[in-house]
Amino acid sequence: MREVVAHIGYLAGGLGTTLELSLLGFAGAVVLGTLLTVMRVGPVLPLRVVGTLYVEVFRNVPLLAFLVLFVFGLPDAGITYSLFTSEAVCLALYFAAYVCEAVRAGINAVPVGQAEAARAIGMTFGQSLALVILPQAFRTMVQPLANIFIGVVLSSSLGAAVGVSELIGRTQWLDLQYDEPVPTFLLATAGYVLVTLTVALLAGRLQKRMAVRR
Repeated sequence: MREVVAHIGYLAGGLGTTLELSLLGFAGAVVLGTLLTVMRVGPVLPLRVVGTLYVEVFRNVPLLAFLVLFVFGLPDAGITYSLFTSEAVCLALYFAAYVCEAVRAGINAVPVGQAEAARAIGMTFGQSLALVILPQAFRTMVQPLANIFIGVVLSSSLGAAVGVSELIGRTQWLDLQYDEPVPTFLLATAGYVLVTLTVALLAGRLQKRMAVRR
């Protein structure tokens, strides 16, 4: 136990890496997921088909399988990234499908009359989506997006399976060095709980504030 406590800074570094992975992965997922949503709700049929296929494929593939294929498959094709970059990209590509569904649900929650009014004053599809629909839809997307971010944080632990030195990866290393699985994994669990509860609390407050403004 004493050795584990002495390495709290080492575990904290792993938590920092976890947060970096999660923030980068989530940011990429939001950008790509929003683009996929535009494709799925847009008037161009081929884009709707591509967007739907993307979402269905990634929602039905285990993240670990995708991560392993990405990390070890790309070098065989002559494409190499660092393990950190590979996992961040995987998280973005994978969770973009879930962000797409959250954004699409938010758009569907906006009254149809809003889009009709935008078209009536001469707005294009892109203008009405960016200036009228999405700002209103965001009010209903705060909690779903927060839940997705929490999912990204927890899923980042899979990076340990491919050698990423995030929180679980460092926890496993400490366990191998000192054979103290209970205290090491309890500390790691506390780190995840701290992050996820903080995100849930902030999302709840933001949701209430936006509801009051509404």
